[in-house]
Amino acid sequence: MPELPEVEVTRLGFADRIAGASIESVRLGKPLRWPLGIEPSKLVGRKVLAVRRRGKYLLIDLDRGLLLLHLGMSGSLVFTPALAVAGAHDHFDLVTSRGALRLNDPRRFGAVVHAASESAPAAVKLLGKLGVEPLTEGFAIEAFHTGLKRRKAPVKQVLLAGDLVVGVGNIYASEALFMAGIRPTLSASRISRPRAARLRDAIRQVLARAVETGGSTLRDFSNTDGQAGYFQLEAMVYDRKGQPCRVCGTPIRQIRQGQRASYLCPRCQKS
Repeated sequence: MPELPEVEVTRLGFADRIAGASIESVRLGKPLRWPLGIEPSKLVGRKVLAVRRRGKYLLIDLDRGLLLLHLGMSGSLVFTPALAVAGAHDHFDLVTSRGALRLNDPRRFGAVVHAASESAPAAVKLLGKLGVEPLTEGFAIEAFHTGLKRRKAPVKQVLLAGDLVVGVGNIYASEALFMAGIRPTLSASRISRPRAARLRDAIRQVLARAVETGGSTLRDFSNTDGQAGYFQLEAMVYDRKGQPCRVCGTPIRQIRQGQRASYLCPRCQKS
């Protein structure tokens, strides 16, 4: 699934190019996870002001309303001067005066939803429970530590929940916990303030590096120009079961937490 870095890489790939464009046409393919919520023809003539990100959602601000776009499990966007004939998995086209944006999603768990404003029910339903953005100054250590102390669940599960800090998905939670020297199974409530500070810093470093390297391409993620990401080549633990730890040489372990695989070094992450 595209996580925060992949969504941010996607945003950076077309935000400046589409800003100021006028919408010329909208095409819908097969139904996605949620309905668009507006007749496509009513979007024609509206102007694109900017493209923001909130967690794993892209927010396309229009002069009237906004579009909230989620890539789901397997979605990707391309932004191009002209579109080829739509394929079976091309489910949304936004043609503008500055280029065309297309959502391709083989599994159709993605979505494009219109909202009249960010405070409209459709937007609040999707964004209202999201935690703080980890790459902003709002990701403060005191609030983060307080939030951890209130949770008895394993720290990795707390990170994945997204209501304390948003966008730390499975890959990057494993990497950040390794960098901070914390076992993914440790109860969040047992993490001291100094360790919480290390984890906060690790989350920021891992996510920033992932954005810098174009995100992770494990299966089918590509940016808006069709290029793969390379962060997975630098992973310290994720998807490295049985391989030697890059720090101490101990074989990396894989465990199951819920429905997800977690990776750790038994020596570097003793507690």
